[in-house]
Amino acid sequence: MALKEKIMDDLKKAMKERNEVKVRTLRMVIASIKNWEVENTKEIDDDGMIAVLSKEAKRRKEAIEEYRKAGREDLAKAEEEELKIIESYLPERMSEEEIKELVLKTIEEVKATSPKDLGKVMKVIMPKVKGRADGKLVNKMVRKILSDGQA
Repeated sequence: MALKEKIMDDLKKAMKERNEVKVRTLRMVIASIKNWEVENTKEIDDDGMIAVLSKEAKRRKEAIEEYRKAGREDLAKAEEEELKIIESYLPERMSEEEIKELVLKTIEEVKATSPKDLGKVMKVIMPKVKGRADGKLVNKMVRKILSDGQA
């Protein structure tokens, strides 16, 4: 079953169970899916779904951070609940150790030797970690390894 159908089915179940948080969250995700389909003038595939879900998860994380800064723990909790629901549809996250291993392999693969090669490495590694690792973390790790000369 494609990810889109799974989300639609889960929305129906959540409506029957009267799970308001899940219904609200899945409706927002479905709206984002429809926007993606309109922008790209085609039916969304699982890669597109991962991109949409990652974007929604990132929005929630940023909102949680802002609400905490403003002292609004109640709103931060609501965003965390939505984030858990969204993350349940994303592929399992990679550990830092797995990311580091992949970074080292990719640096070797593209024969990167200095921080100037960051772009080459990122271009090759990002499709491999899509939806499974935070881009900022990957970028930071690549920079550190290239600048430390561990490559």
